[in-house]
Amino acid sequence: MSTRSYQGCWTCKRRRRRCDNARPTCQNCAERGVVCEGYEVRLRWGSGIASRGYFTGADKPVKGSTPSRPRGRQRDLSRERKKRETEGLGISSGSDGNRDLEGSPTNDEQVVEDEVLFNKFMNDGINALHSTTARDSMLHDRLPQLCQESSALYPICIAFQLALTSFARPRFCEYFDTALGTFRSELARSTTLSDGTLTSGLLLCSIGLMHGLPWTMHLEGMHNILQSHGLNDIPRPSTPTHFRIHLLEVMGVMDLACFSIGRQSPRIGIWRRYCQPAAPRYGIEPVSGIPRTLLDIFAGIGAEATEQTFWDWPGEPGSFLQCYLWEAHQLAGILALRRETRASLPSQSETSTSAWRQPARCPADTTVLVTRIMACLDAMRLAFIERPTEDAFIKNATIFPMFVAGLEVSVLCRKPEWQQAIRKEFSQSHQCQILLGLLEELWGKGDPAIDIDELARSKGLEMGLL
Repeated sequence: MSTRSYQGCWTCKRRRRRCDNARPTCQNCAERGVVCEGYEVRLRWGSGIASRGYFTGADKPVKGSTPSRPRGRQRDLSRERKKRETEGLGISSGSDGNRDLEGSPTNDEQVVEDEVLFNKFMNDGINALHSTTARDSMLHDRLPQLCQESSALYPICIAFQLALTSFARPRFCEYFDTALGTFRSELARSTTLSDGTLTSGLLLCSIGLMHGLPWTMHLEGMHNILQSHGLNDIPRPSTPTHFRIHLLEVMGVMDLACFSIGRQSPRIGIWRRYCQPAAPRYGIEPVSGIPRTLLDIFAGIGAEATEQTFWDWPGEPGSFLQCYLWEAHQLAGILALRRETRASLPSQSETSTSAWRQPARCPADTTVLVTRIMACLDAMRLAFIERPTEDAFIKNATIFPMFVAGLEVSVLCRKPEWQQAIRKEFSQSHQCQILLGLLEELWGKGDPAIDIDELARSKGLEMGLL
């Protein structure tokens, strides 16, 4: 019985036959009298939304944008080639015209399936990128136009949609590999980074931080290109568009060291260097769901931010759920700052560190902070049950405070019921399940001195807490 070939020529792979990988054409095709389509790399997406099949040349992934398909020599040659292959294999003309000779989808069907996945991303998957209402974001309405600017964006959107489902793993890998290669080629050719390419890179980073795949290197690459073309000129009169500032803010949030685990590339400081001077210092950043004034403090970790700075943050007006979320982040920021201090002073315990090395400590001890974080998250859980349609996307932003609270091993090992609460909440997505695996290992060892970043890197994980 023939088996599907993953390394053979395109003809054998399409027919799911075993290929002998002979060059320049395989012997199996020669013996059957069919044209061997070779081994070269094929890209499914070119300029525009679709470059092949029914939607060739369409500027949007909808039927209304499909242009008429002119008759041409290339199309005629393709038809003749398929006719010769059919006759060579003795297949009658009554076979199903919508599928190839052994039942795999044709190019037209593949394009239609891609369109369905892209529309699902537009209507549903895009919500996973925001902790506020996605309709209020600047990405949704611009996405079709951005796909024309970046040939990598369309397959990345499809890969992101597939990444949200556990049953589509093989297809996700296929689309992710294609999108990654297209984006890297696009980035290498880019002289001035377009909004489409920048959006592609940020979505690629989002896939990486959700699945533990390397992603901070893409941030670094995009920053290098932006820096070489006037990124430092943002505060000057040549201010970029609001959408470009939004994209830079997303980069800035992703670059915050406390929002990543097992980071492989050093932090750049995008938020402090570029976002604070250019963006308004009020309102909520839509991806993280956090007020910009609180993100300013997070960006100061490792610089001038202290525990007292977090403790004294006055808050901002918002819904009840937002206030719970912001308080959880505020207190988690203090724990993150203490964790960084312990890492920089490995020989000093929290209680024995001299007062002059603990500038502006907040009065609450670690147990109280973890308790208050868990209380805020539990209040949000009950509110989601009672009012499921109110601020539905805020739940996307609970990963950071819950994970940071779980890192306090000395507290969690005394509270098995809190461990169970985290297990229940972290069973919702593939990203949370990976993070829960790290926490379970920490709880099992019971050693608060274990460096979570080193543990993640030892497993080849580069996770995000967004």
